[in-house]
Amino acid sequence: MENPGSGNVYTETVIFAAPEVFVADAPYQLAIITLDQGGRLTARIDGDRVAIGDAVDFAEYRNGIPFFRKRS
Repeated sequence: MENPGSGNVYTETVIFAAPEVFVADAPYQLAIITLDQGGRLTARIDGDRVAIGDAVDFAEYRNGIPFFRKRS
């Protein structure tokens, strides 16, 4: 899979009532990321919680799901 790069948080939410496959991960944060290279994608947030407008970098794919981290 391609590295989507970096971007900014367009919107975010915390999932408390997760689908069965992700119930062990709850609560977890999802965000829509506006990518620097254009377009948007939905991703999980790894590490510190992010807010709208925060800069984020791609961390890794886990089971095909992109994870981003707040830029330090």
